[in-house]
Amino acid sequence: QLQASGGGLVQAGGSLRLSCKASRMIFSTYVQYVMGWYRQAPGMERELVATITSGGATNYADSVKGRFTISRDNGKKMVYLQMNSLGPEDTASYYCNARSIARGDDVWGQGTLVTVSS
Repeated sequence: QLQASGGGLVQAGGSLRLSCKASRMIFSTYVQYVMGWYRQAPGMERELVATITSGGATNYADSVKGRFTISRDNGKKMVYLQMNSLGPEDTASYYCNARSIARGDDVWGQGTLVTVSS
């Protein structure tokens, strides 16, 4: 249900923008979900990057504050992650997530690989 895109290879200091579309959700369902981005580096556990509610409230991991910006377009059922000042430590597969406690639902998209070269 979640289709992520936008990963790639970038030099340190560069930027990338990830996108994720909730292709099978209707609008009234989509706005019930908190959307988020998580990442998993090789040999590491998956970790939170950022989340955003339908009303626009955001939460960021300390490691990305001031560099990454999460946003969503409810009408298009899209969530974005603008990543600036990327460093090698940001290299990971990035996963889109949709979570609704009220619906008891937790949906994951496929990962999109971000590689930052030094």
